[in-house]
Amino acid sequence: MTHRPPLPPDFFDELCPSSLLPFRFGDKWAPMVLRCMGDGPRRFFELRVPLGRVTPKSLTQSLRGLERGGFVLRTVRADPKLRVEYALTPPGRSLLEPLTAACRWASEHWDELLDARATAPPPPADPHLR
Repeated sequence: MTHRPPLPPDFFDELCPSSLLPFRFGDKWAPMVLRCMGDGPRRFFELRVPLGRVTPKSLTQSLRGLERGGFVLRTVRADPKLRVEYALTPPGRSLLEPLTAACRWASEHWDELLDARATAPPPPADPHLR
């Protein structure tokens, strides 16, 4: 295993530009999960450091969805220290560049996007929830 620097707890701001994108790569957390693996494979607990506000259940669901989509490879190893690792597949790695461009776009339009969200009317009530 090659040495990778640890992921810092503040890798993502609470309001990350990816949260303002007008579209999604997978589920809500998938773009951040993909970015965390940009430097190489990560174990679940490593991903939890910068994704601390993501519940373990949601992170597991994101990883499973990315695995089903062919973007992440889950590897189970015999070594207990490296038991399960998640790594980007070639298609997953190919998403990093467009994801970076989309985040850069969101950063450039940050104020406009926040203003639009603040002034937008609330979504209509779901009639099925009554």
